[in-house]
Amino acid sequence: MKDLNALMQQAQAMQQRLQDAQAKMAESSAEGSSGGGLVTVALKGPGEITAVKIDDSLLTPGEGEILADLIIAAHADAKRRLDEINNGLMRDAAGPMAGMNIPGMPKLF
Repeated sequence: MKDLNALMQQAQAMQQRLQDAQAKMAESSAEGSSGGGLVTVALKGPGEITAVKIDDSLLTPGEGEILADLIIAAHADAKRRLDEINNGLMRDAAGPMAGMNIPGMPKLF
């Protein structure tokens, strides 16, 4: 019975760590850029755009397609960085269970 109690305590502790990680993920942020810094996109939490910075040199007629491509690339860069941060938070929260492949359970990073 002691083993079951210990297992339950470990499960509760892990659940708390995962909840804490989710709260941190909601507040995490990352910035991505493209065009050598001509376009910068800032993301927060699950991917909410919080800022877009565009160099004035791109705000000329005929640059619309290039600007759109740079915004998309900057967003992709920021999203990749944010995903890395959030995956690290979840890996840390999962502790020794991170990467385990238990049948019937979702894989924890």
